Amino acid sequence: MAAPARREGLSTRDIILVAVLLAAGAVLKLTVGSLLSSMGMKPNFIIAMYCLAIIIVRPTVAQSLVIGLLAGLVCQVPMLNATPLLNIPSELLGALACGLLIKVPMRIGGKLDLNPLVNTFVSTLVSGGVFAFLSVYINVMSTGGDLMVALAAYAAIVLGTATFNAVLVQVLAMPLKKVLKR
Repeated sequence: MAAPARREGLSTRDIILVAVLLAAGAVLKLTVGSLLSSMGMKPNFIIAMYCLAIIIVRPTVAQSLVIGLLAGLVCQVPMLNATPLLNIPSELLGALACGLLIKVPMRIGGKLDLNPLVNTFVSTLVSGGVFAFLSVYINVMSTGGDLMVALAAYAAIVLGTATFNAVLVQVLAMPLKKVLKR
């Protein structure tokens, strides 16, 4: 009896799902994100959608990095980004965290999987933290601004975004897994 063939790479279905979720994240960031941003909240739907993609598809760590790179490149669209290039390292490291955390079981009572919630929260903190530190270094430290004020402002934004993304992905992950039979 031959051993079953090992799956190499992502399937076409997986790649399409990642592309659709990243595109949805970009559209949501442009529309709903802009509306919420004007009310003081700054959601980043692209982070939420690449976390959802990684949680559903369960790629290797290297494939997670590619998804993060793609997300960072999508963020380079001028209407999606006020600070060019900072999203590339931040999304790479956020996707890396997500790709590592999908391997950690977080089931409660055998039924409720909290991995989408915890994973997305931590991944958004990583991505937002990297973005914030790079942004503070470039935009505040180089101009002689107040480091602590800038970090406090970014901390509030990153924590709010992480909470929003975590809840969104937790709510979307279960029905999406059922529809996709994963």
